Formats: sequence, C-alpha cells, structure tokens
Amino acid sequence: MKKRAIYPGTFDPVTVGHLDIIKRACKIFDEVIVAVAESNSKKPMFSHQDRIVFVELATKEWEKVKVTGFDDLLVNLSERLQANTIIRGLRAISDFEYELQMGYANSSLKKDLETIYLMPSLEHAFVSSSVVRTILQFGGRVDHLLHPNVHQMIIKREN
Repeated sequence: MKKRAIYPGTFDPVTVGHLDIIKRACKIFDEVIVAVAESNSKKPMFSHQDRIVFVELATKEWEKVKVTGFDDLLVNLSERLQANTIIRGLRAISDFEYELQMGYANSSLKKDLETIYLMPSLEHAFVSSSVVRTILQFGGRVDHLLHPNVHQMIIKREN
C-alpha cells in the first residue's frame, strides 16, 4: 500500500515555503495530497478555485503530488482519501502552539491520524502567505516568494 499524506492549508497564495515543505514530504511519502481549504472564514485574497490552480501550476512536474480542494473537517477528508498522515509546516515557535492544538484535536477525532511537522529550509523560514499578500497589496515585488507560474497568474489577474 502506498504511503500517502495530506498537506492541508489555505495556500492564499502558495509560496516557495509551501513548495519547500511539499518537496520534503515527497522524499518521505509515495503520494502527497495538497488539500486546499476553502476557508471562507479567513476571507482569502484569492478564490478557492484560483488557489487550487496556483498549487496545480506550482507542482505540475512533481509526479507524487495530487491537488484537491476541500471544505470539510480534515479528518473526514483523510477518511475519503485513505490517508492517515497530515503534514504541517513549522516556521517558528509561534506556529508550534497552534499546530500542536490542531494535531491533538484531529487525533481526538480520529485516533490513527498522525501529524508530522516539517521545518522549511532556512532561506524560506520567513515566507508566509500573509507576507506575500501584504506585499501584493502595496504593489511590491513578490517574484522571489512565488513559483514563476503562480506569479504570472497573479500578474494576469491584476491586469
């Protein structure tokens, strides 16, 4: 049976930091499913469909990666996808407390669900979607923080 993991997130937009985590997860798992959460409560800058397309464009050359959207409990998605491992990225101590609580909550709902925490490379440790969104709002340069295909799609959207 394939070792399968889910990497869930809002990916608003997907950054080089996210891609670093996906690449690391691909070294561990046979299949990495990037699950793009609808997350309307977070009021994302980009539509759910755009965010799915961003991830597809950024990972299209990685055979082990599949992309799906979801608007449900992560444990329900893990049941549907028959994946009992969740991948989460940790950039700083501030991420850890929230991620630990979510990992425990998910485990309380599904006992055999494991969460693995991966750190991005040092060069990507400062990159977050919120940083990218802030820079975009003020017309700043983000090409070094995004996959070229994602950057091009965002430029086309703005024009």
